Amino acid sequence: MSTKLDKDHWSAVEEATELLHEERFREALVELRRVLEADPRNPYAYYFLGIAFFEVGEIEPARDAYASCLRVAPAHLGARVALCHVLRILGDVRGAIREGMAALSRAPGDADALYAVGLAYYARGDEAAAKKYLETFLATGPQFEVAVETRALLAAMDTDAPKSEEDDA
Repeated sequence: MSTKLDKDHWSAVEEATELLHEERFREALVELRRVLEADPRNPYAYYFLGIAFFEVGEIEPARDAYASCLRVAPAHLGARVALCHVLRILGDVRGAIREGMAALSRAPGDADALYAVGLAYYARGDEAAAKKYLETFLATGPQFEVAVETRALLAAMDTDAPKSEEDDA
């Protein structure tokens, strides 16, 4: 159920989301900063700020924007999943897994969270856990391209698996 405040927060970022859709990321950054100056508790502004920073290759500011979103809206699933990906990219695999698992605890079976957690476990080198989450992700019926990429990653894990003595016989 949307509240008036939620509607106001969403309304404040509409221009920025249009800029993001048009891939005018630098302009979106300016607009989102303006929104946050007016209302530093707007979770959508922080979330979309994270997206804009990510798109221009500024990963650490993206991390900070997603974390700020979660400070004002701890239940924001998109920010939590995005933070999982960004932490993994930055090499904070433990933090990535923590955020991904927090997302799954709030939304069990969420495809985006399953994918993020699977990639985080893969980055940690835990292929068994990675396979579990990525296979569960595939069972959700993801979009074709990401499904193909995920199957390729799973196949690569199987190829990299150490051979047992029985395999050599």
